[in-house]
Amino acid sequence: MPIFEANSFRNVKLDGSAGGQVLDLETAIKDGILGGVTGGGLVCAGVAEKLDLKKMVEELESIEVPPVFICPISLDPMQDPVTLCTGQTYERYNILKWFSLGHCTCPTTMQELWDDTVTPNKTMQQLIYSWFSQKFLATKKRSEDVQGRAIELLDNLKKVKGQAKVQTLKELRQVVAAHSTARKAVLDNCGTALVTSFLGPFTTHAVGSEAVGILVNLDLDYATKSNLRQPARISLMVDMLNEGSIETKINCTRLMEMLMEGNDFEHENMSSLRLLVGLLRLVKDKKHPNGLLAGLGLLKSICSHESVRGSVVSIGTVPPLVELLPSLNNECLELALYILDVLSSIPEGRLALKVCANTIPNVVKLLMRVSETCTRLALSILWAVCMLAPEECTALAVEAGLAAKLLLVIQSACNPVLKQQSVELLKLCSLNYTSTIFISECKLTRTIQ
Repeated sequence: MPIFEANSFRNVKLDGSAGGQVLDLETAIKDGILGGVTGGGLVCAGVAEKLDLKKMVEELESIEVPPVFICPISLDPMQDPVTLCTGQTYERYNILKWFSLGHCTCPTTMQELWDDTVTPNKTMQQLIYSWFSQKFLATKKRSEDVQGRAIELLDNLKKVKGQAKVQTLKELRQVVAAHSTARKAVLDNCGTALVTSFLGPFTTHAVGSEAVGILVNLDLDYATKSNLRQPARISLMVDMLNEGSIETKINCTRLMEMLMEGNDFEHENMSSLRLLVGLLRLVKDKKHPNGLLAGLGLLKSICSHESVRGSVVSIGTVPPLVELLPSLNNECLELALYILDVLSSIPEGRLALKVCANTIPNVVKLLMRVSETCTRLALSILWAVCMLAPEECTALAVEAGLAAKLLLVIQSACNPVLKQQSVELLKLCSLNYTSTIFISECKLTRTIQ
C-alpha cells in the first residue's frame, strides 16, 4: 500500500525542469520530470519505517539530484522543506537562519515578505523521501549484486586453471576497479591471500598482470605487503614492468610503490638495475604519458634511499628528467624536481646535472613560477650545481635570468629560509660573475650588503 493516495497529492511547482507549470506528484513521477523515478515511484510503508532520509542523502551525495529538491540557500537537498508566502520553498534551518540575520525578504525573489510564517511542505518532503528511497534501495541492490559476484569469482578461482583462470581474474579485476563493495568483499573473504598466491617464479604474465591489477586497487595490510615483498614476486613484477602492456607497467609500478611504504623492507629487492631501467623507460615513454606520474612516484620512493642514488644516476636518469621539466604538470614537476634534488646530494648526481646543457636554464625558469615547493627544490639544485663549478655555472645561470628571479624571491612573501638561500646564491653569483652590467641591472650592491 503506497504512502500516498492519488487524491492526497498537493500541487508542486517545478521551477525550470517543468517549465514553471504546476504539476501533481503522480504526474511528475509518471513523466520522469524528477529524473529517474519509475514504476510508480513510491516506497512502501514497511520500507519507509526503516530508512532515514538524512542517511540516504549523505550516502547518495555523489548522484545528481533534481533541482526542485535543492534548497536555493545551501544548494543541498532539502530534508525539512518549508514554504514562504511568496511560494518559494527552502530548508527550514536555512531560511530561519536567514531571518535571524535580520532579513525580511525572500532570498530567491528578494520580495519583501508580508507574512513571515513558514509552512511545512509535506508534499515536497514526501516526494524527496520517495525519490531518495528508490535511489538508495536500487544502489543497495546493485551493491549486493556486485558483492555477491566478487565472492563467486573468488570461489571460482580456487577451481579453475589455464585460460579460465585468466578470464576469472580479469573479470574480478574489472569488478574490483569499479566498485568499492567488491573491494570490501575481496578483503573480507581472504581474497588478497588467494590472489597473492598466484604471483610466483612460474607465473605467466597473463595471470600476473591480472593479479597485480586486482591488488593495486585494494587497501593491503601489513601481512599481505610482507608476502608480496618476497624476491620471487618482486622479480615477476619487474619482468612485467619491462615487458608488459602499458596498463600492466603502470599497475606494477603503483603496487611496488605501495610496497615501499614504511621502513621495514629490504630496499635491495627494489633497486635492481633491471627495475630502474624499466622505470626510466616508462618515464621517457612519450607514446604513453599516462605512465609518467606512476613512474616518477616510484622513482621518488627509490631515491629516498641514499645507497640507491648512485645506481639511479648511472643508468642516465638525470638528462631525460631535465629535458622533461618544461612540459610537466605541477604534480609531476614536484616529483621530478625532488628526484633531481636528492640526486644532487651525491657527487655523481651533481656532475650529471652540470654536464646536462639544459639543467640551469630549465631550472631557473621554475623559480617563482609554480609553487613554493618547486622554488625550494629548484634553488637547492642550482646551489649544488653552482658550487661544483662556480665560475662556469654562475655565468650560465645569470645569463639565464637567475639574478632577476632571485630578487623576486627575496622581495616576495615566501619562506624566510628561501629568501636566505636566494641571498647566498646571489652572493655566489656576484663573486664569480663580475660583469658591471650584471651589477647595475640587478642593483645588487645594497642587496648583498
